[in-house]
Amino acid sequence: MNQQPNNPLHGLSLEKILTRLVEHFGWDGLYEQIRINCFSNDPSIKSSLKFLRKTQWARDKVEALYIRTFS
Repeated sequence: MNQQPNNPLHGLSLEKILTRLVEHFGWDGLYEQIRINCFSNDPSIKSSLKFLRKTQWARDKVEALYIRTFS
């Protein structure tokens, strides 16, 4: 198996990352941290994942916030 000991996101899916951030901050708090419309306009995990999977800069911001918050 390919090991990535220096990658803090290794083994985490984008869905798990987003779910944990929403549990920690809530949708309003998450929008305060990262100004992305999918977090403020009728937010849901499903719609946010769809956007984040297509938009690399937004995904990078979400992953960076996760690392800052939980590492």
